[in-house]
Amino acid sequence: MARVRQLLLATAFLTRLPVGRFLPPRMLPLNEALWSFPLVGMLIGTIAGLPILIFGQGLLQAALAVAAASLLTGALHEDALADFADAAGGRDRETRLAIMRDSRIGSFGTMALICVTAIRIAALAHLPVTALIAAAGAARLVPVLLMRGMRPARTDGLGHGAGRPDGAQVLAALCFAGMALLIGPAPLAAMLALTGAAIWTARRAWHLVGGHTGDVLGAATILAETAAICAMALISLP
Repeated sequence: MARVRQLLLATAFLTRLPVGRFLPPRMLPLNEALWSFPLVGMLIGTIAGLPILIFGQGLLQAALAVAAASLLTGALHEDALADFADAAGGRDRETRLAIMRDSRIGSFGTMALICVTAIRIAALAHLPVTALIAAAGAARLVPVLLMRGMRPARTDGLGHGAGRPDGAQVLAALCFAGMALLIGPAPLAAMLALTGAAIWTARRAWHLVGGHTGDVLGAATILAETAAICAMALISLP
């Protein structure tokens, strides 16, 4: 029962699905549910990929899938990406952290969203639904690894409040992410691309703010997912 509640908590956190009603009234610690992030990612990919599953590959179907993913997650990761991109314009660490908390979006954030969305649609147009399921599931491993390997940049906020996953949480998330990758085409290429995106984001975050925040974790997720989708599309192209 505890595992089911943790899975529901992760689903309530990562999506807009109305599963919160099934959780107990007391606050459950998010760090105990991190093992299930890749499972929730696969669920997101499955639901968002219905246009591709039903109507086949194509540009319109890919656009509908990306729109469905944003609706399903409440554009959680897109918002984080925009804030993370805008933070690059800050002159020092404190300014960058303040920019990340600003609800307004700047030119860096706008261009990051346009580019990433366009790339995701163009890549998905050449892929089966299993590619989206694999990428969405495996990419949700990235925030778990960053929370394990990096310190929070703030003493408050989502990144700090989520806590640090223990080894068992990381191992379980790794196993589920590996299972997700095997669902899609070109799993090795997807894994390498995803890893590269995660490392780049972590290094960039360390340089900008000296650790992770909720925006860093969200940006790393969508960048890793996009990188995996691109790798699978490039390998699959004739």
